[in-house]
Amino acid sequence: MTGAMSMTGAYDHTLDAKGRLSIPARLREDLGDVFYVTLSMDKCLSAYSAESWQVFSDKINAMPYFKQRKMRPLFAYAAKCELDAQGRILIPQNLRDYAGLKKDVTVVGCNNHAEFWDSAAWKAVDTIETTPENIAAAMEELEF
Repeated sequence: MTGAMSMTGAYDHTLDAKGRLSIPARLREDLGDVFYVTLSMDKCLSAYSAESWQVFSDKINAMPYFKQRKMRPLFAYAAKCELDAQGRILIPQNLRDYAGLKKDVTVVGCNNHAEFWDSAAWKAVDTIETTPENIAAAMEELEF
């Protein structure tokens, strides 16, 4: 996998009783068969392709040690996830707890990564963020 990826879309899925989540086919290509899931600064999880995870790790390795320590939770909670034959991953319980994932999960493409949200939490964030004013501010920030 080379070049820039751009994960997009929002997809509603359900965790099964074992904590497995189907990954949307459109995102599987960018994430790859093996990818990394970790904490996010929002109450959700972030999923990175192996390539993006390596870039992330390299950036952290280049930091002074005292700054690297702040990144400890991102690595302590990170899970290397592998797609099964049905296109699902097993999300470890500690990560499900952090993001409040119980049953209904919305998978959101966020450019270089995907996010896994409790669907009700996503709807609340989406309602706040998706306004003409916020879209205008984002486009202005991009000078687009």
